[in-house]
Order: sequence, then structure tokens, then C-alpha cells
Amino acid sequence: MQIALQHRWILVAMLMAVLVEFIWRRRSRSYDLRAASASLGVAVGQALIRPMTGLLLIPLFQIASAYSLFPMPVEDWRTWAVGFVMVEFAYYWFHRASHRIRWMWATHAVHHSASQLVLPSAIRLGWTEFFSLGWMFFAALVVAGFPPIVVVTLLGLNLLYQFPLHTEAVGRLGPLEWIFNTPSHHRAHHSNNGPWLDCNFGGVTIIFDRLFGTFRPEPLDRSLTYGLVHSENSNNPFRIALHEWHRMFVDMAGTEGAIAKLRIALGRP
Repeated sequence: MQIALQHRWILVAMLMAVLVEFIWRRRSRSYDLRAASASLGVAVGQALIRPMTGLLLIPLFQIASAYSLFPMPVEDWRTWAVGFVMVEFAYYWFHRASHRIRWMWATHAVHHSASQLVLPSAIRLGWTEFFSLGWMFFAALVVAGFPPIVVVTLLGLNLLYQFPLHTEAVGRLGPLEWIFNTPSHHRAHHSNNGPWLDCNFGGVTIIFDRLFGTFRPEPLDRSLTYGLVHSENSNNPFRIALHEWHRMFVDMAGTEGAIAKLRIALGRP
């Protein structure tokens, strides 16, 4: 009951934030209600598919846990503290790979398909996460010894943190920009402008981007544009969710030989 109430209050807070942002944007700039509705449609599809994805992943994570190299106790606060850092580390590489490997990008491209960066675009998530294999980055943490409940909980909180990052309503946040992923950093991440493609992959923090050279600050002297380089001008949730898989398979069908097809699937988008 307590968990259900917490989820309800989180949902209320998210809806209130969407409403406030809508009012703010309507006063100063446009708000594409059709695109926001399309994001909601994609989110509904994802919510319907996610339980099935969970049913497929539960036995895989159980197997990974059975072969843990250094099992850690779930009740120890140090497991959670180190787990936070390692989930952030795994998320950074998962996110970076999702931009660099076309097979993974086919799912992640859904999230980048909105041409306006507003809060509803945060829930525009792909339906094919099981098939794109991004979960393997987090299964590796379970093999290392982190309990599945720790990995799944921390990843869920990581994704929840990122919801309010999808907005233009919040400017720069001073010294916090050095450590945390902020709306400013995430605007640069969602930009389709050349110099800002493939940057700022962190979840809660921006530390690993600074360490591995993928950090780009939001420019002060120009406005960024958002969406895919090859724009998908559709508000159909099914087309949004599956268009990049279609593009990839068409390209694969147009080449001869298994190696050539594999190069397309594992090459850059």
C-alpha cells in the first residue's frame, strides 16, 4: 500500500510538472500538442510491453545471480552505495553504446525522435529493449555480485531522475553542472546539431562524460534543435517505435553476405 501511494504521488508530481511547463511554453513559445500526445501513445505501448520484457529478464537475471563472482549482501548500505556508482557507470556505457551501435540505436532512436524537448518526450521510450540487448550491461553487474533488486531499483531511480531533465524551462544550475546531469547537459545530448551529436551520456551524474571525453556544454551563443538527423515526421506511435528497425532491415536486405549485414547491424547509425 505504501509503495502504491508513493508511485501515485510521483505520478501526480510528474503531471503537475508537465502542466506547469505547458503553461510556461504557451506564454513564450510553441507547444506541439500532437507530438506530446504521440509521446503518450508511445509510453502506453511501452507500459504494455514492459511487463512481458520483465518476465523474460527475471530468469536471465536469476541465472546471472546464481553465477555471481562476489555476492554482496542486499542489507548492507555499502552494497547500495557502491551499486549507485556502478549502475551509473553501466548506464553511461549502455547509453553510449545505444548511440554507437545501430542494433541498439533502433530502440533508443525512439527517445530522440521528438523535435521539441518537453517533459512528455521523456516517456517516449522504445518498445524493443529486450531485443536490443542493452540489459546485458546491467546483467554484468549481477554477475559481478550485486543483487538484482539493487541493480533494478537503482536503475529505476536513475531513469526517474532523468524525467525533469527533458525541458527548456530550467537554465544552467551553476556548480551543480560540474557533477550532475542537468537540463542544460541533457539539452545538448538531445541536440541534432553536428558538434553536439553523441555527447553527455550520463544518467544522474556527468562525471563519466568528463572522464571519457564525451562531455559537451550547452552553447550560450546559439539555440539547439532537437530530433533525429534523419527526421521521422510522424505522430503515429507504431511508426515512431519501429521506424529505425525498418530502416536498418531495409539497409541489411540491400547488401549481400552475412558479414556485410552484420556490419550494418553492429556499425554506427
